[in-house]
Amino acid sequence: MNTSASSSSVTGDFTLRRATPEDCVLINRLASDVWYHTYLGIHTREQLEYMFEKMYHPDVLARQMKSGQLFFIGYREHAPMGYICIEQQEAHFFYLHKLYVLPAFQGTGAGKFLFEAAVNQITEIHPDKCIMELNVNRQNKAIRFYEKMGMTIVRENDEEIGEGFVMNNCFMRLEIKGNR
Repeated sequence: MNTSASSSSVTGDFTLRRATPEDCVLINRLASDVWYHTYLGIHTREQLEYMFEKMYHPDVLARQMKSGQLFFIGYREHAPMGYICIEQQEAHFFYLHKLYVLPAFQGTGAGKFLFEAAVNQITEIHPDKCIMELNVNRQNKAIRFYEKMGMTIVRENDEEIGEGFVMNNCFMRLEIKGNR
């Protein structure tokens, strides 16, 4: 799998930089600023704390990077505003693991910028037609955002994640045309 991707790009007020293992603490901090704002009405505090530790501890993030997940940090006027994480899982299949925008930057076009950046990075890695999927909690209002970006719901899943906690997700898909 080709994991080369641009180290940075610029669109309007926003810039994107590929994260390195040295950025794991920054990504952890950004995630903590977004996590409870996004999910506290959906999950209990206990479940959020459990999930956060499993997904966003800096050591976990470093292992994800080492395993081939590509993280990018978005900036607006030199201030971090969010991040994305993509992974090529099969020849023509990519997974968007993470797309989060800090609350202060929501409604500014930052989410659209990060989504388009994920698609652009995938197209750079894989210029042919491919699929990008993500999962999102069925109660998360971000579903409407992803639908506006052209994604469609393809299936639902209830998954036990440990400690008696359950994720109620829908999986969304985008067919990327490629640039060839």
